[in-house]
Amino acid sequence: MKDLSFKHIGSLAIPAIVSGITEPILSATDAAVVGNIPVNATEALAAVGVVGALLSTLIWVLAQTRSAIATIVAQNLGAGKINSLNGFPGQAIVFNVSLGIIVLLITSVFVQEIFGLLNASGLVLEYSMSYYNIRVWGFPFTLFVFAVFGVFRGLQNTFYPMLVAGSGALINIVLDFIFVFGLGPIPAMGIEGAAWASLIAQILMALAVLWLYVLKTPLNLNLGKAVHFEISRLLSMTGHLILRSLALNAVLILAVREANAISPEAMAAHTIAINIWLFSAFFIDGFGAAGNLIGGKLLGAKRYFDLWMLTKKVNGYNLIIAGLLMLIGGLTYVPLGRVFAQDPEVLPQFYGVFFLLVLIQPFNALAFTLDAIFKGLGEMAFLRNSLFIAAIFGFGPWIAATHYFNWGLKGIWWALLAWIICRALVLMVKFRKDYYPLALAQKN
Repeated sequence: MKDLSFKHIGSLAIPAIVSGITEPILSATDAAVVGNIPVNATEALAAVGVVGALLSTLIWVLAQTRSAIATIVAQNLGAGKINSLNGFPGQAIVFNVSLGIIVLLITSVFVQEIFGLLNASGLVLEYSMSYYNIRVWGFPFTLFVFAVFGVFRGLQNTFYPMLVAGSGALINIVLDFIFVFGLGPIPAMGIEGAAWASLIAQILMALAVLWLYVLKTPLNLNLGKAVHFEISRLLSMTGHLILRSLALNAVLILAVREANAISPEAMAAHTIAINIWLFSAFFIDGFGAAGNLIGGKLLGAKRYFDLWMLTKKVNGYNLIIAGLLMLIGGLTYVPLGRVFAQDPEVLPQFYGVFFLLVLIQPFNALAFTLDAIFKGLGEMAFLRNSLFIAAIFGFGPWIAATHYFNWGLKGIWWALLAWIICRALVLMVKFRKDYYPLALAQKN
């Protein structure tokens, strides 16, 4: 069937992969540009890192509405009830933008205290505040873009989100160089130039995605006369996903805390490893996104056997990608480490945990794929619980033992491996228990 063909799955997955990798590429470019300004480059780079950590956490947590919106739209599409959603996108977008404005107001008031808690001081604190006070105005635009992306994804369209994300990243990179270093009549603005580049790119992305929405979707942006009946489900799903994201971030933050406690060199090695892990995740997330969108549509149409077959196929594709990532990593890990660092005390620690970074890939494939599919099925409460279970029973005992027995960086990555394996197992058991019987009954 068309929904289950590799061509159709790939047409959703490949744009999702491209959209996903624009963010780490953009972050790396921001850091590289700011890190090469002629005055106080180290402090400016540190400030970008501090602000980036805060913004990434806020966006990661609050942008969960995108998944909830995509799920609701996809399920209604599959059930043939897409016209019943008129009024829902507009209200969902207003909700998302309101979240952005609330965050803008709260963080703007307490910006100095927030960065003080992140141990920013002196010139780093000064740069962080000036950078953030410009960039934070882009937050409502970012959440607007994510909300509209959710509608497009629910309509089984990842091409337009890719187009907007890629164009926005390209504009941001070009403006980075112009505003940071200056060009013609435009003076060099240093770190504030990087902030203006991001803000302008976010505004242009919002305008572009609004234009595409009006032209290319069957849903209007009318708010309607009453609260849409799907808004309560949106709020419930978003709440569960926010708690899930907090549990996920807690694991990653604890891993950073433990690495930081070992030594600066261990922290640097961990930073390299975690960035490679996150980058590899975007390749897996692409096919996961396809499973998410098609899965929601199949559930809405009550095509349970096709849902089972889709899950098997997408897991198979991602296991192949994981295998390729393992092979590439195994062949290139020595020069890969040298791209990020030259310190003779950092590289051996990175190389010492790289085998775990390779070993984790197939479990990433299973965990991330099933996680995405369950989002499409609307199982947000279960996803919240699965992250808490994996954090407490997978990551928790290993990280505690690592801390107690001083197992070092390897212990931290064994803990992360246990966390991912636990996530994958819990998701696999749930899917087989609840959805395989439905598929079997429909087949027979």
